[in-house]
Amino acid sequence: MWYVIQVRTGTEENIRCQCQRLISNDILERCFIPYYQQKKRFQGEWHIQEEILFPGYVFLIAQDLEMLAENLKRVVGLTRLIGTGDEIVPLSEAEITFLTKLGGGFDENIVKMSTGIIENDQIKVLSGPLKDMEGYIKKIDRHKRKAWISIEMFGRSIDAEIGLEIISKVTKEESTNEKEEHSNENVGT
Repeated sequence: MWYVIQVRTGTEENIRCQCQRLISNDILERCFIPYYQQKKRFQGEWHIQEEILFPGYVFLIAQDLEMLAENLKRVVGLTRLIGTGDEIVPLSEAEITFLTKLGGGFDENIVKMSTGIIENDQIKVLSGPLKDMEGYIKKIDRHKRKAWISIEMFGRSIDAEIGLEIISKVTKEESTNEKEEHSNENVGT
């Protein structure tokens, strides 16, 4: 089962390291922090950097919740295990499937950059983890090469930033003109 712990933003790596050091592999199968790639421009060039996908959260995979909860008491700086009320709830299969698709299995714990176009004011993702997931995109910033997605997770709506590079923008007029030119070329053949 996948569980999520809430921590103070900025302490994610520290908590992940503590969990791996203090909790036996028999109890904790895996502890990770999902990252995403984004492009940033400095020194006149674009560079790919990695940022935390869900700041303030660390993901755990374990089978025995009671043993996990008991061992987490030794972790300094832990805020709480995510759940509803007093009940600790694992992520649903749908949430795990979504995260796995987004992160490509999370073997590397990185959501890679996506590439897309804007056609008639609609975003179309051509490659990357956001392909066929345009419905989750709430907002984009073409200059910063970022998209903000909204997903249901932890029992509420969560917004996350993801790298998205828009390589071209085609308006209705351009699209129509292009189609007309293409059909006129075909008529002459």
